[in-house]
Amino acid sequence: MPAVESLRLDKWLWAARFFKTRKLAADAVSGGKVHLNNQRTKPGKEIGIGAKLSIHKDQYSWDITVTGLNSQRRPASEATQLYEETAESREKRQQLIIRQREEQANFEHFERPSKPNKKDRRLIHRFKRG
Repeated sequence: MPAVESLRLDKWLWAARFFKTRKLAADAVSGGKVHLNNQRTKPGKEIGIGAKLSIHKDQYSWDITVTGLNSQRRPASEATQLYEETAESREKRQQLIIRQREEQANFEHFERPSKPNKKDRRLIHRFKRG
């Protein structure tokens, strides 16, 4: 397979597994969720090795440098080799994940009341009829 010199931004985001489809990647770029070298860009922009990307997805964000190009979607273990994340970005995201887990653990889960069974329905009908 010949080495790729440059690649469309939306295709690279898809291949690096930041988005499940190229359409989602293109929508994120068009919506301003992805910045190339600290500037908004278009999904068709050609990127190369060394490009700096800032990606915001849901409440998470990544500040990365492109280290490899791959036009095909490969396994996640290979996809992580296509970029290098800054230490500050990784730390910030890990702190957010830890805080979300703590909030989830502190949140009390209430069980939804079940439907009344036959006996309960009879009691309800008796109560309503007086």
